[in-house]
Amino acid sequence: MLLADSAQVADGKLYILGGGWSVTGPDPTPSAVAAIVAVDEHEFNTEHHWELFLEDADGRLVQFETPEGSQTIEIRGDFSTTSPADLPAGSPVEMPIAVNFGPIPLTPASRFTWRMVINGESLPGATVSFSTRPLAALVDE
Repeated sequence: MLLADSAQVADGKLYILGGGWSVTGPDPTPSAVAAIVAVDEHEFNTEHHWELFLEDADGRLVQFETPEGSQTIEIRGDFSTTSPADLPAGSPVEMPIAVNFGPIPLTPASRFTWRMVINGESLPGATVSFSTRPLAALVDE
């Protein structure tokens, strides 16, 4: 997984713009989470469910106030893959995932983590963390 300014999946490939950052803000800016999930042969032709959560430095889901009340950012999806005919036996298939976000109002000078859970499991490498810059000090004029 990695953070990017923007990402998309096309023709089985992951296209990333401005990828690999770990510091943002303090102003809200658009962003994306890009991931490659390796699907092993025994998992082909099976529906897999993924979920992406934004957590604070203490591992709690980040809450935002909305007109409908307090909400968290939780994105969900499903995928399934098959083995290409020319793939050697035992080879995994990479499944690209791209999730784009509009500007998210995050607390300045804080640490956050995107956590991806697949089929209910947090897998190694399924997190990416970042920090927000502090607000600039006001200059007396």
